[in-house]
Amino acid sequence: MSPGRLPELRDAFDRSFSEPVRRRNADFVELLAVRAGGRPYALRLAQASGLHPDRAVTPLPGPQPALLGIAGFGGAIVPVYDLAALLGHPVPERPRWLVPCAGAPPLALAFHELDGHLRVPADAVVDEPGGNPGEKVLRGMVPLPGGTRPIVDLPAARALVHQLTGRLQYAHEEQ
Repeated sequence: MSPGRLPELRDAFDRSFSEPVRRRNADFVELLAVRAGGRPYALRLAQASGLHPDRAVTPLPGPQPALLGIAGFGGAIVPVYDLAALLGHPVPERPRWLVPCAGAPPLALAFHELDGHLRVPADAVVDEPGGNPGEKVLRGMVPLPGGTRPIVDLPAARALVHQLTGRLQYAHEEQ
């Protein structure tokens, strides 16, 4: 994405929150096209509660390599996890973008590049409710002109984070 498009995308995204609530057309799915660890993915916009570039993240020490630290969102302190690390990819550099997940408990995922906003016909999305056995957070795919993108399910990512932190807590208590 060219740096000149960033203000345009940011303004359109911010404007969408100030517009009156519209009835959603069930025939379309809103997605964010992102890159994590150099690989293309899509996130369901309905599962996110915002999008933030260059947000300060305070690092935290600990045994969880995917945990980048904590960040403030609307007065709440939220743990931030690297999406590439959760997906098992090497992390080439610190991610630039943060997307807080809708719902509770609070969680934000970090990714490296934003390719844009997508509005695709619902029947173009190939859903996989149970996901792939080897990929715990991927739930479906969306074929696009530039290639097919796996869809990251944000509630499944939250469940994976809590599963990982639960294992760490249990291992710590055993010592």
